[in-house]
Amino acid sequence: PLERDAALSGLNRSLELEARSALAYAVAAGSLTGMEVQHLRSELYGFALRELEDTRRLVEKIVALGGEPSTKVATVSFDAEPRKALGKLVRNDEETLDALVEVIQHTGSEAEGEALEHLIEHLLLRKQEQIDFLRRALA
Repeated sequence: PLERDAALSGLNRSLELEARSALAYAVAAGSLTGMEVQHLRSELYGFALRELEDTRRLVEKIVALGGEPSTKVATVSFDAEPRKALGKLVRNDEETLDALVEVIQHTGSEAEGEALEHLIEHLLLRKQEQIDFLRRALA
């Protein structure tokens, strides 16, 4: 069965990290300087929008499960050096992936838990594609 309290705790931790990602991508999109990185700005802004969408989806799921969504945002940091900024985005996303994966162990095998697991898998896939993009940009 779905371990509701544990799942909600993990979802709220993931929500705080997801909110950080939305802001971090927007900051990176607006602050990267140098001719060699200008082409990345629109892609990063697109990632910020998708992160915000995922943030909304996590809030909806937390509320649907009877929980209260966290309004905390994990700490966002700024780095003016583009390679370091992109590296931080990768590390942030990896931390969020880990938090989302932890929720899966509490979903159980009933319909409600399976649906939650499917949502998480969708978020994981999208976020992994972002990480892959950033790693290719950094290579």
